[in-house]
Amino acid sequence: MAHYVNEEDFIHWRCAKCNSELELRKVVVSYLDGSFPVELPVCKVCGQVFIPESLATQKMLEIEQQMEDK
Repeated sequence: MAHYVNEEDFIHWRCAKCNSELELRKVVVSYLDGSFPVELPVCKVCGQVFIPESLATQKMLEIEQQMEDK
């Protein structure tokens, strides 16, 4: 399972929706026809997932290129 953030990086962050603390949890990220498990910061109360920019731009680009090559 891939790790895109360290717990220390977001320890003081709060959920924008309900102002609760975040914790690392396993989530399945889906993009186009692919999906992969990752640990991401998730709100302890409402479950909203924080997706870091590096995942949204770099990893998704890699997946898109792999799928186009098929």
